[in-house]
Amino acid sequence: MRYQNVVAGKFIDRPNRFIAHVEVAGRSEVVHVKNTGRCRELLVPGATVFLEKSSVPTRKTAYDLIAVMKGDLCINMDSQVPNQVAEEWLHKVLPGAGIRREVTWGNSRFDFYIEIDGRRIFMEVKGVTLEHDGITLFPDAPTLRGVKHLNELAACMADGYEAWVLFVIQMKGVTAFRPNDAMHPEFGAALRAAQAAGVQVLAYDCVVTPDSIEIDRPVAIQLG
Repeated sequence: MRYQNVVAGKFIDRPNRFIAHVEVAGRSEVVHVKNTGRCRELLVPGATVFLEKSSVPTRKTAYDLIAVMKGDLCINMDSQVPNQVAEEWLHKVLPGAGIRREVTWGNSRFDFYIEIDGRRIFMEVKGVTLEHDGITLFPDAPTLRGVKHLNELAACMADGYEAWVLFVIQMKGVTAFRPNDAMHPEFGAALRAAQAAGVQVLAYDCVVTPDSIEIDRPVAIQLG
């Protein structure tokens, strides 16, 4: 997936979840943040960030914040992109599959429903931006919705479906993925229970540049 009209800037501050102030070409701009998570370890004053200029001239904010440098690591932090790159990846690894987005089963609406060679698969996608010493963690804030989805992925297998959860790690250069038990122990417990019930847990890193992102290779999963 590739962005258009990307420029670099220096992060100043983030007065709320939805906007940030970024220095662009010597002036402060109010930009839209495409990630409502905390991202405190990423959005630090002076950090280099990358912005996509909007093509809508009447928009209140001219730019979307899409990526940030953490040291030498370029991290995509667009919370809308994991599903897009996941769909591109699915077409590569399951050529010829029927792939639909946002399909309801029970009380949940899963990100993807896939049919191929008689198999029926529900898949939920989670974007991962939190990294510490090469270990990536999810979530970076409590997610009751995430727990609900894991429980219902496990439940749908009773009706003959396969169930996958894909963690899209929005960076390269990491060694492993773990549930963030310190932040939300219930999510970690639900992920372990889902795997024990037969849900396939997948974690893949991404090749990330300031203006592109693509799923690349599997990452070791450490559930403990």
